[in-house]
Amino acid sequence: MKAIGLSSYGGPQVLHVVDLPEPHAGPGQVRVQVHAAGVNPADVMLRDGSLTDWYRDVEPPFIPGMDVAGTIDEIADDVRPMEGESLSLGTDVIGIVDNHGRHGGYSEYVVLPAESVTRKPAGTTFPQAASFLMNALTARCALDALGLAPGSTLVVTGAAGAVGGYTVQLAASEGLHVIAVASQGDEELLRSYGAEGVVPRGDSVVQQIVDLAPAGVDAVVDTAMLHDRIAPVVRDDGQIAVFRFWEGAPGRGITVHPVNVRTRATDHAAIAGLREQIQSGLLTPRVAAALPADEAAKAHSMVEEGGLRGRVVLTFPPTTLGSTG
Repeated sequence: MKAIGLSSYGGPQVLHVVDLPEPHAGPGQVRVQVHAAGVNPADVMLRDGSLTDWYRDVEPPFIPGMDVAGTIDEIADDVRPMEGESLSLGTDVIGIVDNHGRHGGYSEYVVLPAESVTRKPAGTTFPQAASFLMNALTARCALDALGLAPGSTLVVTGAAGAVGGYTVQLAASEGLHVIAVASQGDEELLRSYGAEGVVPRGDSVVQQIVDLAPAGVDAVVDTAMLHDRIAPVVRDDGQIAVFRFWEGAPGRGITVHPVNVRTRATDHAAIAGLREQIQSGLLTPRVAAALPADEAAKAHSMVEEGGLRGRVVLTFPPTTLGSTG
């Protein structure tokens, strides 16, 4: 089996085609022939060495990739229909990959727990289907951690990014008053997602939010990792959902919730629910670019350069994978 991986940490150029043993479905699992795989910031962190401690005792090559869309081509005998869903050979699906070591989505085939898989949203292409699940599930994790009641006020930083955009859409649909922090050029998009206020990012962001919510907001989903810089907008005893290892202590009774999407990788109800919200149009898949798998280095460079409004996706027809490097 061909995959895209790395044997040493570094820049995008370390990604190359590798040969791995073909995996097969074990108890409770399905095998997916991958047609598209999303490229996420977590993949860049794996590649550049930010996750070195987690991989310290694992032999390379390491295969990135947490979002896949494809077709089931093996299914274990003990996989039973789940509520509202029956998976079978030939079913087009999406799945979230709790990747580690040689197990990752940048592969021709990936074996997943059946709970991590749901049908491909109707009306989506494979690149569209591979573009949203990890990000939308991360947004779902953040909102569930906060547990805000309808009518609460929520600030979302990095609101035009993938996780931020899904957070705005989900929060607005659940009756929260959303203040979105993003570039000025994203205001129309974010208002279409349901944001009631849009604050341009920059040095005056805290004051502008305070002007909109003088008593302080109930919570922040901090996808832009502003951390201490955004904490002053939160009321006493409020909450902040954070990403990527921040261990700040903002004081004033503010609770900090670290968010880790891997804890929900087998939460089938949440995964299927997000698929339904894509189908209904409540959530919007956004693909910035779809590139052949052997252009993974270019895809990673695009993600690192930033400014994307959507996910870069790798496509996996076997003929594009070339030779090993």
